[in-house]
Amino acid sequence: MAEILDTKGLNCPLPILKAKKALADVPAGESLEIHATDPGAVADFEAFCRSTGNELVESSQDGDVYKFIIKNAA
Repeated sequence: MAEILDTKGLNCPLPILKAKKALADVPAGESLEIHATDPGAVADFEAFCRSTGNELVESSQDGDVYKFIIKNAA
């Protein structure tokens, strides 16, 4: 089960910064699930994963909440 990071209500760049900090505590190969409400987070997390080498396993939307699952590559 992935750890869940709630960044709802936060705007760029806070969801990315909080995810980066939380991923540091996630063992390699494990996943972090992030919930956000900032529509910009979709492009932000795609770019974050490209630049860090982490895998964006899932990117979905449920109402006004965006859900991302990132697998830690470290």
